[in-house]
Amino acid sequence: MNKIWWKESVVYQIYPRSFMDSNGDGIGDIQGIISKLDYLKELGVDVIWLCPVYESPNDDNGYDISNYQTIMDDFGTLADWEALLDGLHGRGMKLIMDLVVNHSSDEHAWFAEAKTSKDNRYRDYYIWRPGQGGREPNDWGSFFSGSAWQYEEQTDEYYLHLFSKKQPDLNWENQDLRQEIYKMMTWWLDKGIDGFRMDVINLISKDQELPSVGDGSSGSYHFGGQYFMNGPRVHEYLQEMNREVLSKYDIMTVGEAIGVTPEDAALYVGEDRNELNMVFHFELMDVDSGPGGKWDVKPWNLADFKRIISKWQTGLHGKGWNSLYLNNHDQPRMLSRFGNDSTYHKQSAKMLGTLLHTLQGTPYIYQGEELGMTNVQFNSILEYKDIETLNMYNEYIAAGHDEQVIMKSIYSKGRDNGRTPMQWNDGPHAGFTTGSPWIAVNPNYTTINAEQALNDPDSIFHYYKKLIRLRKEHNVTVYADYRPLMEDDHHVFAYVRTLGNEQLLVVLNFFETPADFTLEESVQYETKQLLISNYEVADDDDIRQIALRPYEARVYKLHGIH
Repeated sequence: MNKIWWKESVVYQIYPRSFMDSNGDGIGDIQGIISKLDYLKELGVDVIWLCPVYESPNDDNGYDISNYQTIMDDFGTLADWEALLDGLHGRGMKLIMDLVVNHSSDEHAWFAEAKTSKDNRYRDYYIWRPGQGGREPNDWGSFFSGSAWQYEEQTDEYYLHLFSKKQPDLNWENQDLRQEIYKMMTWWLDKGIDGFRMDVINLISKDQELPSVGDGSSGSYHFGGQYFMNGPRVHEYLQEMNREVLSKYDIMTVGEAIGVTPEDAALYVGEDRNELNMVFHFELMDVDSGPGGKWDVKPWNLADFKRIISKWQTGLHGKGWNSLYLNNHDQPRMLSRFGNDSTYHKQSAKMLGTLLHTLQGTPYIYQGEELGMTNVQFNSILEYKDIETLNMYNEYIAAGHDEQVIMKSIYSKGRDNGRTPMQWNDGPHAGFTTGSPWIAVNPNYTTINAEQALNDPDSIFHYYKKLIRLRKEHNVTVYADYRPLMEDDHHVFAYVRTLGNEQLLVVLNFFETPADFTLEESVQYETKQLLISNYEVADDDDIRQIALRPYEARVYKLHGIH
């Protein structure tokens, strides 16, 4: 396994709209981020991933880009962005930008041209088809509800949009389009950025037949993923992108990849494949989804959770690199989902953090995770802002579903859970803005905030600092292989990681009931060192038999293994 900086890094994701507002308009901005760089430096992270700050009508919070080379007014100017890059580099941190090239905004100049006539030179930058029998070209459904097609009267054709109708899909079959994208990527890299997080990058190649999923008789829409996830030319496109752009710079790349298995991922991230460094997979994020998909929330269980993590740890070992995350801007808060956000708030947040930072792969911290920020329950659908949530709510209400049941799903899985403003202090609006915030602050900011965390030596923040430092001090936490222990246990997640004659033993109790851990006889060692724990632990504790307290986490380094 090659030693590379991005394997040893810890990434911190910033959702700029919700991070810090510098000018009182209620919207986080680039100057706000700059004002908090010393906070990020203290935490110890190496890389900042910045969600989109490009010009956008903001239909999907910046993931609908109308100009890839200018900054949205809400966030500031290109000069502000350059000051941010300088501020990060000056503190020894790197910056990766979001690359959103499966689709653009319908307000992008390319689309404005494309829709004017069928023979416009930009027409083929998008995916157009005539209707079928007075209906859409096929029966694909959008990720954001409804059809994946939108009728455009001017040319009497439909365009494909896998997401919002204001996010027309780009046609990667068109070589001129691909070259425009590579030119834009090169422009940002020449400005000095350190890589890209690539939005839904495994959707860029579609089966050109664009076949329907059903027979069309029902008139309903279906998920057509088999025709656009990991499509026929996706690896060809990524290898071309790598050859023409990525390989020329010392950068990191991570691709958001919906519906990939470890076998698929190895094709994207294999060290000899010349595509990407790592991907975000979603298998773990579906652990609490029922047969009806994301909004059909079912209780998750630890056996499934462990099986998925082990599958990815062993499946990519020696072939490619994992990305490690439990929440982001599209997911609920991990503490509310997998931990205990009330009685054992601090203990469970630290336990989940321990898991993320002791597996093989690059950990991604989502803003506020290091404070133990939680899900939110707004009283009314009117307080929600996310297009996916609002579209689902309207569709389900129209279909006669019970509103209380819908709201319960939103409380569990809605994307706005991760988008409430960062909680800086216990002052008005959590110190995020002097104005009126674009989305309401979680009411628990008076007890969960950065100022309080920085002043409390036992805080989640200080525990995260220590976790991040361990990766710098112990190669075994980064490069060691992975072997699960007590695989069938429904309370304890434990594993050993081995590198040379050193071993890492990680023991985690995932629940509030005490649990027993027994170290199997095959693990032999001469000396042990407790690296981190979320409870006080006696030096002479017998690690072969541990009575674990609620949400307890311990990490030992074992020397002289046999």
